[in-house]
Amino acid sequence: MSTTPHTPSRAPSLAPRTPGILGRLGTWTALHRRWVFALWALVVLGLGAAAPTVFSSLAGAGWQADGSESVAVRELAQEHFDGNSSSAVQVVIHSDAPLTETETRRAVEQITALAASDDRFGQVLAPQPGRTFSPDARTAIAIIGADAGPDDMVRAVDDHKDALSALSGNGIEIYPTGASALWSDFNEANHDAMIAAEMMSWPLTLAIMVVAFGSLVAAGLPLLLTLAGLVASAGGLVLLNSVTPISVWAMNFAMMFALALGIDYALFMVSRFRSAMLGRPDTKDAARLAVVETMDTAGKAVGLSGLTVLVSLSAVLLVPAPAVRTMAVGIMLAVVFVLAATVTLLPAVLSALGSKVNAGSLPWARGQAEEQNSGSKAFARWGGLISRRPWPFAVGSAVMLVLLALPVLGIKVAMPSIGVVPEDAPVRQGYETVAEAMGPGAPGALQIVTPSSTVDEVTAIADQTSGIAAVGLPMPSADGSDLVLLQATPAVDPSDAQMSDIVDALRADLPAEALVGGAPAENLDLQQALDDWFPIIVAVILALGFLLLLVALRAPLIALMGTLVSLLSTAAAFGVARLIFQDGHGAGLLGFEPQGFLNGWGPVFFFAMIFAIAMDYTVFLLATAKEHYERTGDPRTALVDGLAHSGRVIFAAAAVMVAVFFTFALADPLPPKEMGIILGVAVLLDAALIRLVLLPALLSIAGHAAWRTPRALDRVLPDISFRH
Repeated sequence: MSTTPHTPSRAPSLAPRTPGILGRLGTWTALHRRWVFALWALVVLGLGAAAPTVFSSLAGAGWQADGSESVAVRELAQEHFDGNSSSAVQVVIHSDAPLTETETRRAVEQITALAASDDRFGQVLAPQPGRTFSPDARTAIAIIGADAGPDDMVRAVDDHKDALSALSGNGIEIYPTGASALWSDFNEANHDAMIAAEMMSWPLTLAIMVVAFGSLVAAGLPLLLTLAGLVASAGGLVLLNSVTPISVWAMNFAMMFALALGIDYALFMVSRFRSAMLGRPDTKDAARLAVVETMDTAGKAVGLSGLTVLVSLSAVLLVPAPAVRTMAVGIMLAVVFVLAATVTLLPAVLSALGSKVNAGSLPWARGQAEEQNSGSKAFARWGGLISRRPWPFAVGSAVMLVLLALPVLGIKVAMPSIGVVPEDAPVRQGYETVAEAMGPGAPGALQIVTPSSTVDEVTAIADQTSGIAAVGLPMPSADGSDLVLLQATPAVDPSDAQMSDIVDALRADLPAEALVGGAPAENLDLQQALDDWFPIIVAVILALGFLLLLVALRAPLIALMGTLVSLLSTAAAFGVARLIFQDGHGAGLLGFEPQGFLNGWGPVFFFAMIFAIAMDYTVFLLATAKEHYERTGDPRTALVDGLAHSGRVIFAAAAVMVAVFFTFALADPLPPKEMGIILGVAVLLDAALIRLVLLPALLSIAGHAAWRTPRALDRVLPDISFRH
């Protein structure tokens, strides 16, 4: 193999070429930019009017497996037992001295008066010995029945939890707790943490953009573009929520993901436009031609990347859990708006700016822009080094990734425990008070709904089941139906791994007519659904990702390599996540107490997100390399020029994503911390070891074979070219 130093080639000439679909779209946006600006102003202002209410409008629950036994129990309990379901609000009444009858009655009257002010609350069930009174009489639980769905009950707690806590006084402490209160405090803590992280990430992102572009105007464009997409997606989620409940987590994830991905897209487009403008006169026609060139090259890569992200996230819609599905919908909606802005609004802005895109240039800006046109000399040298000795780079990076991925084999997952809620949150204080007074399983009692004819048999079996501490007195239905509700208190904390065995034993031993539910069972059923669907989702994402790369690049070998290396970086990210969040390595430094497992929805959701991001960089690199391969027919030139023209962009985009994601690592609640670190590590590994080392090395090893299109495929695949 030749070791002659390679000089990055110049950009294509200024001679006009026949534009493709995206090139023609670029021409239209440049010629009709006023219409584009007006249309986006209407979209942003129209949807933006609803955007401020997004967090108060969206749903707070939805963490359930639709069609499961536990959801059936909750619906039966709500319908037939005065709303005494898992969505009911448990109001803990506690005193350091035994509660007197007068004190208990007064507290219940105050709770009842407050509940009567909101029609989402149902009947208040007073504490009853044998069911909701502690043996030492110091702690009692009044239950505010659920007279609305889970989402509305979370909102009701949002509205009234401060008033409930304010009933404390005269030695009596009152805490709202239960599943609805848990999700209320959980969502609030995570929302506050997400907003704080976003506020921290924006200036950090702008600083990285200024360094990357060397121009204030060019650096500001990605942020403005992303802001337009976020505002539109926030308003869109509010409107969509009026049709079907959308989890508030949808917006939390959409904010983070759209910021990172939108900046990636804009960075790629703006970099290519600045390169295309060099050597052109500062005229409207020159700016239009530069936009067409940008759309015909970078625009195709952005479109393919966006489509890959949407396809990856669409696989998550298979999971029968409203919260998980709507989180995917939220991100997909944000990506759609950001992608639409990237291929319509951004080209219009660039055509209007022309050479003014470099306004506010810093001292190094001109030389940097010229280097973008010819390609980065540093990344060209790096590509040349890899092309001369690909095997050491391929083996070394692969071994490092495999070693990081090995801990995945021992990964454990479960739904979040009470430990993810701040210690001073009323729901956690109430939870811990009940656990101390009535046993560790009391805050998460199981519910058994059964026909009255089987109540004695069910009680006896439940009482003898290993792991059940006590079975409460039967509660007859309030509407005269032939159903009875039993509360079975576990001997372990609801998040303990033994809970799964307890629920499985009850369901196996009880009569077929008896249904087992309650908040712990709902978590377990959701976790089971996530576990069952995970391999299917992985297979769907891998297959669709491969097909998209195959169609776009017309080369099965490179499509397969791009897909498999993305899987490798994803596995390595989860391996690191296991070491940190399950085993606790670095927990003290990061300021959290490990739960001994990863949050249950993490593998499904983070796999889709990480794979989407990994394919994002794959598309940027391979599309650029294919452009140069089409131009020269030389695989080495394609590799070196591909790295020279995309390496800086990938490096800057990765820096932005890592900065955005790692700001969430500073959050106090565990879920955003876990999310930020897992995604940040994934991007870091993917950019450093995959896109800039392993994949280029594999391209060099494969040579012409990487880009070869078999005749059979050539006849059926669309003729997509990245050369302008």
